[in-house]
Amino acid sequence: MINEAQISNALEKMEDQIPGFIAASLVDVESGMTLGARTMDQNFDLTLASAFNSEMVKQKMRIIETLGLRSTLEDMVITLNDQIHHLRLVGPGTFVYIAVSRRTSNPAIVKAVVAKHLLEFSD
Repeated sequence: MINEAQISNALEKMEDQIPGFIAASLVDVESGMTLGARTMDQNFDLTLASAFNSEMVKQKMRIIETLGLRSTLEDMVITLNDQIHHLRLVGPGTFVYIAVSRRTSNPAIVKAVVAKHLLEFSD
């Protein structure tokens, strides 16, 4: 099982490599519990955002199942007028959630950096 230090190290690498980094967490899909977190903005409630994003992931998984799609959810990108939120499943039970400034980053950069460090979240 991945430990807290490994999670922190992987999130720190993402912070260093993604321009406009705001916050990131590793989240348990079922409970919405934050397993590790890193933030540059203390006003950004990462625990609350992570919990609500787990509900979004669960709903999308239900939609895929209900539609009878033979697909699995890989990632979700939400673009706000000033931020990009990227959710990437690590496995069936966890996902990485990252929020960045839209002014200084873009979805391709975020996706590439997360993919680069994804294996660090598996055991």
